[in-house]
Amino acid sequence: MPIVVNLDIILAKRKMRVSQLAERIGIALPNLSILKTGKAKAIRFSTLEAICEALECQPGDILEYAGNDSLPDKN
Repeated sequence: MPIVVNLDIILAKRKMRVSQLAERIGIALPNLSILKTGKAKAIRFSTLEAICEALECQPGDILEYAGNDSLPDKN
């Protein structure tokens, strides 16, 4: 998947556990774990905003576009 979720890296930098973040932003731990492992198909902007506020970061710190080598070159 070309979108990489770096939530675990940000959590480690903030010395925070997933369970602490889940409690702080009011999201179920299993749902946050799905996001953290990159298995989520979507994320609400309100959830992303809450995560960024709690971790004092930007959306780009959490989500990264890694490209897609399987797409044909358009040149």
